[in-house]
Amino acid sequence: MARLIFESTEEEKDVEDGSPLAEVCEEAGVPFACTEGVCGTCVIEVEEGMENLSPFTQEEKDFLGEQDKERLACQCRIQGGCVKIKF
Repeated sequence: MARLIFESTEEEKDVEDGSPLAEVCEEAGVPFACTEGVCGTCVIEVEEGMENLSPFTQEEKDFLGEQDKERLACQCRIQGGCVKIKF
């Protein structure tokens, strides 16, 4: 079981390993529009645990450019462990 922590509210959500972030992030208030990785509405900043997320998708590479702290919530999955994000 993986854990997603939202920095702004300190809310913690347990999610199944391998789960997409989209649904749990949307429930927490992350805005979504296209859900296809082209609009950038769902950009999140990963404060801790980037290594626990799936590899960057081509859509993220195209939109974000540098793969540092930002991810598109509609494109990534939590593989396990703990990830702390802010939006």
